[in-house]
Order: sequence, then C-alpha cells, then structure tokens
Amino acid sequence: MASSQCRDNPPTRASGAGEGQVVDDLGGLKAYVAGSPGAGIAVLLVSDIYAAGFFAVVPDFLYGDPYVPDNAERPLPVWIQSHKTDKAYEDAKSVISALRSKGITAMGAAGYCWGAKVVVELAKTPDIQAGVMLHPSFVTVDDIKDVKCPMAVLGAERDHVSPPELVKQFEEILAAKSEVDSFVKIFPRVAHGWSVRYKEDDEFAAKSAEEALENMLGWFVKCLKCSKF
Repeated sequence: MASSQCRDNPPTRASGAGEGQVVDDLGGLKAYVAGSPGAGIAVLLVSDIYAAGFFAVVPDFLYGDPYVPDNAERPLPVWIQSHKTDKAYEDAKSVISALRSKGITAMGAAGYCWGAKVVVELAKTPDIQAGVMLHPSFVTVDDIKDVKCPMAVLGAERDHVSPPELVKQFEEILAAKSEVDSFVKIFPRVAHGWSVRYKEDDEFAAKSAEEALENMLGWFVKCLKCSKF
C-alpha cells in the first residue's frame, strides 16, 4: 500500500457491536449477518452498518486470516499478495447471488480501505444498486469512470492513501455522470481509517465516525429504500 496509514491504529470492537449471528455458508463463505432477511434489501459490508432496517451481511473475505500488525514474517505487502481484491470481488458476487436466491431484491455494498476496491468493481456491474466507499485504497480515476450505480465516497482530510485531491477527482467524474447519483464528502481533521479506527474517549474522533456511519446509512436509505428495483 502507499502508506502506513492503512495499518495504523487497528480497529477495536465497538461497545455497541454484536447483535447478529454467524452463518457457516453464504455463497461459499462464512458471514456475520444482522437484521431480518425478510427485509428484501441487503447491505454487503466489505472489510472493517449494522441493521437499521437492512439485512446486513459481513462475509469473511479474509478466510480467517486478518492482517496482524507488527508481524515481521508477514508485513503488509506480503499479506496483501495472498489477499487480492479480485478474489474478494469474485467471492462478493457469489454471496450476492446467494442473497438474491433468498429473496433479496436490492443490494448495497459498503467498503472500507481495501474493501472499497471491491465495492467499486461491483459498482461497474448490475450486481449492486448503491455503493459507499470509505477512505478507499487501490481505487483509481479509471475505476470511477466505470461506475454505473449511485455512489458515495467518504474521504479524510489527512489521508495519504486517497488524499483529498484524488477524492475531488472522483467527485468531478461522478458529477459529470448525469445518470449516476453521487455524494462525496471529505471529513476534516481525520486520517485514513478514521471511521472504524478511533478512540471512543476522543469526542471529536467518535463524532466524526458516527457522522460517517449516519452518512452511509442515509445514502442506503435514499438509494435502496426510497427506490424501486
């Protein structure tokens, strides 16, 4: 990756998390799910949404092998080689197919950092009807040019991986696509990973993370619940 920011401050379990369950096989992967599958609308979380009226699905795209900081034998560049986003994209398509077979009619996908690349690939296809990328990694201008569904991009002012200048390029490209609704926002005074990696006793950091979650959920409500597919 372009910066150590992707591995700084590993996320900690939020105090309000843990209201779902683990299923052993959803499109070939283990997955954490929350909410009712009868909702008919699902949100796929790619790495690092909780129900809020959606059926939220968090597949184990890493196959039980998350990155471990400070592992001298498997530094991040080595770990990445065995966790390619193109494999996660194919896995995501299998999960989405399984969800469709269970009656899900509309799909959204949210991706953090590494997961944003998977989401932008899904957004180039009819597989999802809305996407959100938070502090993305690996996403290029050319990727954004091929987006075909409503897309929100939440970036950070102090992001060295996807700096504000790049996020603004994403915004310009999306704004020029009249057929694609978009929302782009750069959060001040925060760094790459802020939406999932913060200290709960840091009032500004916690507020910024909560705001990002609200923006993400609001986007899915607007694009999925308020539209017919």
